[in-house]
Amino acid sequence: MRLAIMQPYFLPYIGYFQLISAVDQFVVYDNIKYTKKGWINRNRLLQNGTDVIFSLPLKSGSDSLDVRERELAADFRRDRLLNQFTAAYRRAPYFEQTYFLLDQIVRHDQANLFRYLHHSLVRTCEHLGIGTSIRVSSGIAIDHRLKGQAKVLALCTALGASTYVNAIGGIDLYSREAFRERDLDLRFIRSKPFEYPQLGDAFVPWLSIIDVLMFNPLDAVQACVASNHELI
Repeated sequence: MRLAIMQPYFLPYIGYFQLISAVDQFVVYDNIKYTKKGWINRNRLLQNGTDVIFSLPLKSGSDSLDVRERELAADFRRDRLLNQFTAAYRRAPYFEQTYFLLDQIVRHDQANLFRYLHHSLVRTCEHLGIGTSIRVSSGIAIDHRLKGQAKVLALCTALGASTYVNAIGGIDLYSREAFRERDLDLRFIRSKPFEYPQLGDAFVPWLSIIDVLMFNPLDAVQACVASNHELI
């Protein structure tokens, strides 16, 4: 059984969904520390030919809080965020069908950050036809005081994984020998190039999955998610 584990992100880039599609079970961390400088509650869209940050505003909280302990700001204007996407993509060829998904995600009536992100992740996977089982880390019986590789190994053991697949950016974080000692195969997923016409002169990569969906037919995006990558 192939397993992957990641922290949640808001409308992440296509490689995140390639990772989910490549495994049998996907664990999303909820009991992991929220980091202000990360991408948990923000991402990038294309506006006037350049990348622009969009984000979910959060209620003030201690830097020691986990993602599941953070809340969206009481004054979070969902319409304002939707208007930002509309201004950026209203001339995109697949705006209508993608906006329908985006509207369901952004308007979700949930104040807890993790539950809001979890809904976004599940809904996007449904839209992309990804049938991978998605688990929440805190609901799995391990010692949750563990960190890093030790926690990953514990989750793999608890769920009966035979292969652990990680994003290519983590290739220096894990020891293949440590995984072999647990009878686990360690693999990394590497996305292949996927360029497409945007509303600008030069292609801007690594944007939110929403950008990909705005400019490509759904079946082409689904094909890219399913096969436009390799495991190394």
